[in-house]
Amino acid sequence: MHDPMCSWCWGYQPTLSSLEKKLPKNVQLKYLLGGLAADSSVVMPEDMQQFLQQTWHKISDQLGTEFNFDFWRLNIPRRSTYPANRAVLAAAKQHAGKAMISAIQHAYYLQAINPSDDHQLITLSQNLGLDSQQFSRDLTSEELNRQLLEQIHFARSLPIQGFPSLVLEVSGAYHPVGLDYKNAQVSLEHIQQLLN
Repeated sequence: MHDPMCSWCWGYQPTLSSLEKKLPKNVQLKYLLGGLAADSSVVMPEDMQQFLQQTWHKISDQLGTEFNFDFWRLNIPRRSTYPANRAVLAAAKQHAGKAMISAIQHAYYLQAINPSDDHQLITLSQNLGLDSQQFSRDLTSEELNRQLLEQIHFARSLPIQGFPSLVLEVSGAYHPVGLDYKNAQVSLEHIQQLLN
């Protein structure tokens, strides 16, 4: 489970990428959206902004992850990640869900662009070479929002806590997978144990 605007997910991305390359052939990685923060037009409270900036510093210190702190000076932050989640689903309709996750993360964390804004997400779709008119229609459709809410509901029914999380499905049963932010081998060994 993840959210493209989850800073710990951004910190975990290099390790997740390493894990994906090492997964057994019979294990397929699926990205499941967890919807960190619902739609909101309200400016993020100052204490929440301070907390998130501290979190970015903590992740940077612990994992060496790069962040562009100009985001907090150049934008009016809102606690609203559902638009970015919907953008992943809209891009997935054009076979570019994973590319959109990466585009959102790079825009948010490195380029100080606010992915809570639909117009920024539409620009990202253009940058990815997607049909931006179709993307825009999908982004704001009731059907796509329903798909997001279903995915969030399913994600929250799994035996996990927080973002990011890994779950392995074996014969219809769901098992939480241990996660180390710096070492893909921890998750890989746990997956192999669960498969045996």
